[in-house]
Amino acid sequence: MILPIVHTPSYDANFPAHHRFPMGKYTRLAEILKVEGLAPRGFLQPDFLQETALKLAHDPIYVDQVIACAVPESIEKVIGFPVSERVSRRARAAAAGTLLAARVALEQGLACNTAGGSHHARRAHGAGFCTFNDVGVTASQLLSEGTIGAALVVDLDVHQGDGTADIFRDEARVFTLSIHAERNYPHNKIASDMDIGLPDDVKDDAYLEVVAHALAGLGGFAPDIVFYNAGIDPHEEDRLGRLSLTNDGLARRDRMVISHFRERGIPVCGVIGGGYGKDVEALAWRHAILFREAFKLA
Repeated sequence: MILPIVHTPSYDANFPAHHRFPMGKYTRLAEILKVEGLAPRGFLQPDFLQETALKLAHDPIYVDQVIACAVPESIEKVIGFPVSERVSRRARAAAAGTLLAARVALEQGLACNTAGGSHHARRAHGAGFCTFNDVGVTASQLLSEGTIGAALVVDLDVHQGDGTADIFRDEARVFTLSIHAERNYPHNKIASDMDIGLPDDVKDDAYLEVVAHALAGLGGFAPDIVFYNAGIDPHEEDRLGRLSLTNDGLARRDRMVISHFRERGIPVCGVIGGGYGKDVEALAWRHAILFREAFKLA
C-alpha cells in the first residue's frame, strides 16, 4: 500500500530564517518526501477547517480571535509569535490536515500529516508555538460525529503534551500518554492519563525501553485510532530538547510505535510534532524519518 501523506504549502507561514520557530522545515520536508519517492502519487490536500470543528476543542472566543487575526498581545506572547493572516491560515490548515489524515487512517490503517502535533495549545488559547491543537480538534470532531468511540494519543515529543491533556482532562473516551523530558517546557505541566518524565540526556536504548514498557502498560485498551506525535526534538542536537537520541534511535522509536498498533489492527495517524534548530535541512531530514518508517509499514 502507498502511504497516504497530507500536505499543503499553507503549512509554511514564511517566517524569517532567523526566527526561533523554523517554519521553513515544512516546505523542505515535502521536497524531501518527493525526492525520496515516499509520495509517488503526490499529497492529499486538506481544506481549511471550519469554526464549528475548532470550537469543539477550543474556546469559541479564542477561535474567533484567531480567524479574525485579533488575538490579544498577551496571548500572542504565550504562543510565541503574532497571529497574522498567514499564521491563522496555517493553524486552520494544519488542523484540517490532521483531520484528513485521521479519516484516511481509519479507512486504510495508516496515514501521516506533514504538520501537526501542536500539543501546547489548550482549550482557552494557544501556547508554545501552537495556535490550535490539531489532535485535540480532530479527536473531538471524530467523537462528536460518532466516527470513533475512543482514541489514544501517544505523544513522544520531548515536551509534555499539556494542551492535549487540558482539552481531554474530562473526556474518558480519549487516553493521553506523554513521554517527555521532565525538566523541559512547560514548567507547569497538566497531567495526562499517563505521564513519563525522563531525566536529561537519556540515550537511545534506555529511551526505547521506556517506550516499550509504556506501550505494554496500555494493556487491553483498544482505541479506534491512535494519534502518534513523532516529535524529533528528543534528538541529541535539538536546540530545545534535553534528551540524547540519534537518528537511528528516532527511526527505531517510530518503527516500534507504528508496528505495535498496526499488528493489533488499530489505525495510526502520524503527526510530526516539534523539532528546533537553525539547520532546516537537518530538521526536515529528521522529520522525514517518520514517513520512511511509516512507508515500510503501510
